[in-house]
Amino acid sequence: MSSRRRRSGTPAGTREGGGIQPRYRRAFGCVTWVNMGMLVFLAAAYLVPLPFRFFGDGTIPTAIPFRLTLFGLVAFLPGVLMGAYLGVRTYRIEHHRGTQIGAGIGAVLGWTSFFVVDWLGTFFLEGWASFFGLERFGALTFLMVGLPVLAATGLVLYGLYSRAPFERRKQLTLAGSGVAVLLGLGVLATNFDLLGAVAALMSAVCGAMGGWVGGSGYARAGGDDMIPPGAVIRRPEESPKSNGRG
Repeated sequence: MSSRRRRSGTPAGTREGGGIQPRYRRAFGCVTWVNMGMLVFLAAAYLVPLPFRFFGDGTIPTAIPFRLTLFGLVAFLPGVLMGAYLGVRTYRIEHHRGTQIGAGIGAVLGWTSFFVVDWLGTFFLEGWASFFGLERFGALTFLMVGLPVLAATGLVLYGLYSRAPFERRKQLTLAGSGVAVLLGLGVLATNFDLLGAVAALMSAVCGAMGGWVGGSGYARAGGDDMIPPGAVIRRPEESPKSNGRG
């Protein structure tokens, strides 16, 4: 019998032999993969814009790493806590589905965070060079940026953490992602800046790369003990060569 097969009669999330409960092992695994995804996100934020050092005035290679590093520093601790809670609350899923979800949410996060940091920087950093000049709208900026971000975040988080059927969760996540995309397009429409648009798209690419790594961990963290109840573990058949090995 394979050593990876779930022990019969032991439901997911229960303690085995006095050890750590599988759901807590999954929580620890999700935190680890969130950290790795964040590292990939920040590394991509530096590497992806590098070719643009040879074009223009160097605005993009400077703006993207700086803005996304600020976002990463602020989001690090909340990301760890949310990753732990996600691990405790959810089961594993197929690897391809996990990476698709992670890359999609990461892309939306990278896209949205660029506009949010561009806006908030005008309030907290003296001499901040904004791409889109959102500060000129004053209090209306919160209605243009703040409320859509809160709505999109709420929908995406509910889709992630809910235990509703997958299709329902997918619809909520897509709805939140749609709000975030419309937010960015709305900001671009108010004061279009080509460099800002390119930088926002690059931020989305960086987020997708980090999200793909995080989604891979979401799919595998916890081992076979965190397979959803009733799910079947499909394993590749043994090859003829492996059968002949002594």
